[in-house]
Amino acid sequence: MTKAVDGFADAVSKQPLKFLVEVLKGVAQVDFMPSALCGLFFVAALFASGWQYGLYGLLGASVATATAYVLGVDRTIVEAGLRGFNGCLVATGYAVFLGPDHASTVILAIGGSVTVVMVTSALANILGTWNIPTFTMPFCIMASVMTVAAPSFQRVWHGGTDLAALPTAATGATRLSWDDLWHAFFGNIGQIFFMPQWYVGLLFLVGILVASRTAAAMACVGSVIGIFVAWALGSPASGVAQGLMGYNAVLVAMALCGVFIKLGSWSFAYAVIGAAAATGLTAAMGTFFAPFGGHTFTWPFVLTALVFVAAVPSFTRLSRT
Repeated sequence: MTKAVDGFADAVSKQPLKFLVEVLKGVAQVDFMPSALCGLFFVAALFASGWQYGLYGLLGASVATATAYVLGVDRTIVEAGLRGFNGCLVATGYAVFLGPDHASTVILAIGGSVTVVMVTSALANILGTWNIPTFTMPFCIMASVMTVAAPSFQRVWHGGTDLAALPTAATGATRLSWDDLWHAFFGNIGQIFFMPQWYVGLLFLVGILVASRTAAAMACVGSVIGIFVAWALGSPASGVAQGLMGYNAVLVAMALCGVFIKLGSWSFAYAVIGAAAATGLTAAMGTFFAPFGGHTFTWPFVLTALVFVAAVPSFTRLSRT
């Protein structure tokens, strides 16, 4: 163990730029983009939402990447950012839901970013049997445990009363104004990192565009589908405008057309169906977690993508990348 740590420290000290690139790739891999330039835009977006969130995102990706190196994960996997992105999400998510200004949050973010590497590797070994990626499932597991458990610990929970409550029927206006529509369009992208600000979503979209025009186009398609389905089903406009109903649709649309399934007219239609399904599942997961005080996170994306990708071998008009 000492040799592994010393070897990693030596490698980082000699090649700090290489490690930074890997960290940025880890941030970008949240949206399946192994691009350091894309990651730079993502980090800028996090800092635009609040300097603490930018630091937490970098902290989580750095700790997870370092942990993967120390534990001897295949270097090609680490260099592609595939062990850093869940750490980025874990640390940022902890900061959002526990508050970024507490020492306990920093400690938990570091511990969570270390632990999520083990969870990711375990799931990769299990799901790899069927050639299915882990998506953001490791983050979802860690974040769900955190939000459910946190109110039980006074030195961790600073949010007042427990958030657990029985779900209630939706209320409020459903009509979407022009302001609601364009805020929702960018909010759907920003909410992937828990950020509802439209300018944050815009920066994320620019980062995706820098890495892949196809991925950026599908992110836009997913956002539009999420807005339309939420409106058609009668979701309150306030939640739609904040991007709370469409962010899973964005991830699903990107994943099912060009990332994990080869680009084509059939995969485009497949992605549209998946994005619509993920929007409905977003509401269902919110209702499911409410009694436990948990949150939806990206569970709808994970479950939808898992089913749709696993089904591909049965369809001759679709093929995996």
